[in-house]
Amino acid sequence: MDRQTFEAGLKRDGYEILTNTTPGVKVNPEHSHPYDVRAMVLKGAITITSANEVKTYKPGDSWDLARGCLHSESYGPEGAVVLFGRKI
Repeated sequence: MDRQTFEAGLKRDGYEILTNTTPGVKVNPEHSHPYDVRAMVLKGAITITSANEVKTYKPGDSWDLARGCLHSESYGPEGAVVLFGRKI
């Protein structure tokens, strides 16, 4: 999916749109958010671990996390730029 299509879907579905840039190696330990998340990688890669499932997302890949979903995030040396929406 391309950025314009993804962003249009976020707007249509009522998500607040943000961009997160992580410049290099980083690990966010297990946590959750008080809002639904819909995200897409623009550059680099991010690995999400949730419910014992590990998946790496690369440019153009997207995913959803329901509010309260426990997950961890890790970034490799190239970091990542992620376009995401959050909806309370």
